[in-house]
Amino acid sequence: MPDWEGVRLHVVSGKGGTGKTTVAAALAMALAAEGKRTLLIEVEERQGIAELFGISALPYEERKVASVGPGALGRSMSKQGAREGEVFALAIDIEQALLEYLEMFYKLGRAGKALRKVGFIDFATTIAPGLRDVLLTGKACEAVRRKGPDGRRVYDAVVMDAPPTGRVSRFLNINTEVAGLARFGPIFTQSQAVMRVIQSPETAVHLVTLLEEMPVQETVDGVAELRAAGLPVGGVFVTMVRPPMLDEAAVLAADGDDHREELGLLLAEAGVGARPGSRARKTVPAATRKLVEPLLEQGREHAARVLLEREQRTDVLALDLPTYELPLLSGGVDLSGLYRLAAVLKEEGAA
Repeated sequence: MPDWEGVRLHVVSGKGGTGKTTVAAALAMALAAEGKRTLLIEVEERQGIAELFGISALPYEERKVASVGPGALGRSMSKQGAREGEVFALAIDIEQALLEYLEMFYKLGRAGKALRKVGFIDFATTIAPGLRDVLLTGKACEAVRRKGPDGRRVYDAVVMDAPPTGRVSRFLNINTEVAGLARFGPIFTQSQAVMRVIQSPETAVHLVTLLEEMPVQETVDGVAELRAAGLPVGGVFVTMVRPPMLDEAAVLAADGDDHREELGLLLAEAGVGARPGSRARKTVPAATRKLVEPLLEQGREHAARVLLEREQRTDVLALDLPTYELPLLSGGVDLSGLYRLAAVLKEEGAA
């Protein structure tokens, strides 16, 4: 069973540069397996989703960006009779969202569009940041609750690529912001409806990190802030995990004895830098010696990173939250890379 059975709104946050948009996209694809339909929402107007999927800039409408066929995420998913899953995406435009809101609650119609021309929308969202957050989170919560003509939910899950860790608690805890903006009326009612979804068991706020000191510390602080605000904490997604290249003995010995002569002989025996016919000698050719120091230096750097990542992983595990590790993709992340990461998330139980 997946770890988040029953969760329908997945909010993904993380320190800038940790790959939160990539994780959000991969999670949406993993959740779409087995014929399900997911919606991936971007709220920061960066068009990061469009870049990931290699498509033109997303308009303010829900658009299909990927299909997840049976077997697309590995053999375990190729169940007989399984349907194709679908991933839709939406990049929220704050002006369009406000116009939609004004039409829905105040029936302004053309008057609402006129407000854009005089700069009212920028003015309103600048002096009342809580209104902006209500609009952004409200759109996601509306998608979670939306039903089709048959009475079934339109989306099985909604994944939000949210603001960075330092802002996510304030972004989601809109009651605090709206309290100074309105104590009754449509805005207040809307904020209450949004908070009922965000604070429910149907929502989980996931944090993304690298195994580095600053991102891990920000994740630890972020978890504490979410808990203090009464927001539902989800899992921790560790990205860009490098495969181990040295065994335990090699890591521990990296800063120990001088291995120059030993490594040189091994390289010479393997024919690296040595002339043909010289392998049987018990001396290290000069050409081979030139390779020894750079290789040892790379080994020391790798060993130091392994030890650092080990310390940071201990801090992550101490949070006692479901944790998932995604590998570093050497060629960067494209659509095929997203499928690969989604398969890892599926295998690890995140979806």
